[in-house]
Amino acid sequence: MVLVSGQCQSEQQSLLLQMKNSFILSNHSVYPSTKLSQWSSHQSSDCCDWSGVRCDEAGHVIGLDLSREPIIGGLENATGLFNLQYLQSLNLGFTFLDGFQIPSRLGNLTNLTYLNLSQGGFAGKIPIEISSLTRLVTLDLSGRERSRGFSGRIEIPNLSLLLQNLTELRELHLDQVDLSASRAEWCKALSFLPNLQVLSLSGCDLSGPINHYLAKLRSLSVIRLHYNYGLSSGTEFLANLTNLKALDLSECGLQGKFPEKILQVPTLKTLDLSINQLLQGSLPNFPKNSSLRNLILSGTGFSGTLPDSIGNLEILTRVEVRRCNFTGPIPPSMANLTQLFHMDFSSNHFSGRIPSLHKSRNLNYLDLSFNNLSGGISSTFWEQLVNLNLVLLSHNLLNGSIPRSLFLLPNLEMLRLSNNQFENQLPELSNVSSSVLFDLDLSGNRLEGPVPISLFFELRNLDTLDLSSNKFSRLRLASSKPRVIPILKNQSQLSASSESQSSALFETVWDSNCCVMGKTWDLACYATVQGKRGCHGSVRPCVLRHGSGESVAVVPRFSCWRARLAKGKRGCCA
Repeated sequence: MVLVSGQCQSEQQSLLLQMKNSFILSNHSVYPSTKLSQWSSHQSSDCCDWSGVRCDEAGHVIGLDLSREPIIGGLENATGLFNLQYLQSLNLGFTFLDGFQIPSRLGNLTNLTYLNLSQGGFAGKIPIEISSLTRLVTLDLSGRERSRGFSGRIEIPNLSLLLQNLTELRELHLDQVDLSASRAEWCKALSFLPNLQVLSLSGCDLSGPINHYLAKLRSLSVIRLHYNYGLSSGTEFLANLTNLKALDLSECGLQGKFPEKILQVPTLKTLDLSINQLLQGSLPNFPKNSSLRNLILSGTGFSGTLPDSIGNLEILTRVEVRRCNFTGPIPPSMANLTQLFHMDFSSNHFSGRIPSLHKSRNLNYLDLSFNNLSGGISSTFWEQLVNLNLVLLSHNLLNGSIPRSLFLLPNLEMLRLSNNQFENQLPELSNVSSSVLFDLDLSGNRLEGPVPISLFFELRNLDTLDLSSNKFSRLRLASSKPRVIPILKNQSQLSASSESQSSALFETVWDSNCCVMGKTWDLACYATVQGKRGCHGSVRPCVLRHGSGESVAVVPRFSCWRARLAKGKRGCCA
């Protein structure tokens, strides 16, 4: 469809310039004006060509998009704006009218079908004159989130009075608007809107149950009520909304048992119930051809086992059940989830082997930590998962060898396998110098043999390495100058043949240029016995730290070294 715009009428241009001259614009260079600053009869005599202006064929201004313009005042005096009688669409979102009230004269623009004042910094009561805009199809009055730099808030004392005439509304966005005065009557107020499709009321201080009045809104497809901590229950009827596509009830204080039927709504694409600790529930048998893409249940009381039918969710991209009470095995049917991108099953009671996910080639995030998973992780498991960014398998019962293929994943940045039962030697690495791995935690296992020198030289982006609580026999660093110092405490078999050997080890690490982890260091050596200074003697394991207090190493059986960030000194990092 091609929009035809006529020649701007002179009277319309005068109103626009009058409006522009009424506005006060910030002169801050970080937020320059890209629209209003270009408006000038000298640059273009046709105002329909001005940035942010849309006209009809007769040259009447029917659309104004001044979003993100640095308007800091003058809106209440913008008579030119309030006289644009043909205006159908007005967008003043993300402006800087901090603390100003929404002007009541917006009610003069009775042809408006679209009004967006979101994130504009407005405060105070929404004028009842907005209810005169009976042709509105989209209304967005969302406020800013409360923060240290902004404390103002929009409020609606009587939601029913505001909405009762806006029967054409299809989208209503009132996020961060104070609706606490409506108490439990907010659902009843929404029943005036029979055509409503999108409802977004996050952070509005809503209270009471979600009641049956919403059931009248048969066209509802998107419901966002998150961050309303006073809601309690009343979700049963939502399963009857046959057009429902997205439901976000996270952090709402929900209690009781969540209806399984909602999870089976064939149109549902996104369900977020996270951080409702008192909400109970279980997963149903999922039908084939489900539309579900995002299933987020973290921090709820959902429990039971995962049904095999979870494999029917073939277009599922995100599943999060962190800190729930699920038990039993992770079904092998998970192999059918070829679109999976984000999988977080951490902090549950899953047991058995990790199912094959080799078909999930889009998988980016995998967290199965803090469960009771057992068995090995085969090399072929990982070879196809080239998009993995994080793999978190800590605190399970996994065993066997750590496959070399894990270290070969080209996009892997974090690998945490701590507190399992992995054994045997770590594989030598080669041709992985392009690896982006920066966080590697293998602590709390049964790994043995020498620590491969290639960990330090091949993994060039490595920033954190924890090898503690294993059975390594020796650390081959005699001629190396690694970029990262490993955490090596509680090594039952790691030893140095003499004090001079241990001293030489750390002279190699810290000597001359003193460049570790991309920073230049100044060294001070302390013994921990009886608080005396020195570089020798029997001491307990201690932590190497830099100026910010971050631990970079824990050294067993050797003298305690501490490092302080050098000030004003040049070295290899300079």
